[in-house]
Amino acid sequence: MRVLHLLLAPRLSGAEVLAKDLAIDQSAEGMAVCVASLLPVHAEFVPLQDDLQKLGVQCLFPPRRHRLAGKLWNLFIAVRQFRPDVIFAHATIPSFYARALPLRVPVVYVMHSAINDFERPLFRRIEHILSGRARVVISVSEQGATDYVQAIGPHPSMTVVPNGVDLGRFAFTDGAGRSGRAPEVVQIGRYASEKNQLLTVRAFGEVLERVTDARLVLHGVVEDPDYQRAVIRLVRELGLADRVVVAGPRSDVASVLSESSVFVMPSRSEAHSVAFLEALASGIPIVASRIPSFAFANGFPGVQLVDTDDVPSYAEAIVVALGQTRAQRSLAGLTLKETAARYRAIAQQVSRHLAVSVR
Repeated sequence: MRVLHLLLAPRLSGAEVLAKDLAIDQSAEGMAVCVASLLPVHAEFVPLQDDLQKLGVQCLFPPRRHRLAGKLWNLFIAVRQFRPDVIFAHATIPSFYARALPLRVPVVYVMHSAINDFERPLFRRIEHILSGRARVVISVSEQGATDYVQAIGPHPSMTVVPNGVDLGRFAFTDGAGRSGRAPEVVQIGRYASEKNQLLTVRAFGEVLERVTDARLVLHGVVEDPDYQRAVIRLVRELGLADRVVVAGPRSDVASVLSESSVFVMPSRSEAHSVAFLEALASGIPIVASRIPSFAFANGFPGVQLVDTDDVPSYAEAIVVALGQTRAQRSLAGLTLKETAARYRAIAQQVSRHLAVSVR
């Protein structure tokens, strides 16, 4: 079987890293696998691209940005070159491009977005036109599936496949390596308004009134440069420049979590956050927003789900978390192994259906 994973851009974000992990799993299972994209590779993803290629996964990333017609042409050439039996289009825009082409290859649309894409009238109109071209629609959360049905209507083959975490890479650690070091709060996520880094900076200013030697480190892909500049500006306005680091993405997230004291995630919305799962697996104390996507972790040891819009309450939860130790958490049903098995089964199901229809 030949499987193509289509991304918008190869970058260090949850959907793209999951696609990379799925490609590696499928290659190890004997499938021919390709990862392609509509936009050029981000510099920080290049080491992951090297890893993919060493493991036999083909990478087809354009060397420069193209307009709409150029993106469609490059994708058409990639499909003709690789000849996949199934295309997994990760996220809404890649799925539009894959389904717009006159291809016989079945397309599986994977809904990764942290927000409801179909609140946008243009996306809603396009999806109404193209929905029948998706052989399967995968949502990474029940909420995503509900949003799709309410906006577009039921799809004949829709399923929920939660994201999974690699327990071998994000294993529980006791945090002993942090002894004697200043307490460090970390947030990992794209610089975009729904990730709410501004709230974290405000809350951290209050944390410092009680934990004077604490540090805050923000890591993430710069999706919205204006928003990142607003974060930097707020850090300076609050006089926190010597205590807050506004950094880019990191490929060694496991190391970041092992070196940190508390993980925060005040997101306004999420689909099924890979970063949240990684933090759960590492055992680090967590403070996150009280949104439906995180509700499954309510009651897990060392996890506080709070109203992060209430900055004093958010700050208080961080202070409490800084006094907590790491905790082991059961993530049965949320492992990369289980997620990858579901994707393999869907690929086999779709390719069998194609083989029967061709006959």
